Amino acid sequence: QVQLVESGGGLVQAGGSLRLSCAASGRTFSSLTMGWFRQAPGKEREFVAAISWSGTNRIYADSVKGRFTISRDNAKDTVYLQMNSLKPEDTAVYYCAADPGLVTKFIEREHYLEVWGQGTLVTVSS
Repeated sequence: QVQLVESGGGLVQAGGSLRLSCAASGRTFSSLTMGWFRQAPGKEREFVAAISWSGTNRIYADSVKGRFTISRDNAKDTVYLQMNSLKPEDTAVYYCAADPGLVTKFIEREHYLEVWGQGTLVTVSS
């Protein structure tokens, strides 16, 4: 079983940037599709981005396209989320998830994803 640990959250002003990291252990990371979700206070969890095991296939939520970039380093067993031009509405707990399925599973069947991290809080002040 793989374990996921997120880091990199914090407080940032609107327009600023943060990079989240998700370190995996316990299983062959390079075989897994990875993704990010977020949950704002009082709202349901929502998909943010996902990346295939090779890194060649990436998908994003419309709300973050052009501002966020997902990437991975299979040598370091880590997936990243670079967040630029942050807005107050990006404030949320960000969760990393892993699954052997396709990136589309992260949109269509998130409740069936195999592994989730504990989350890291991102707060964007106006």
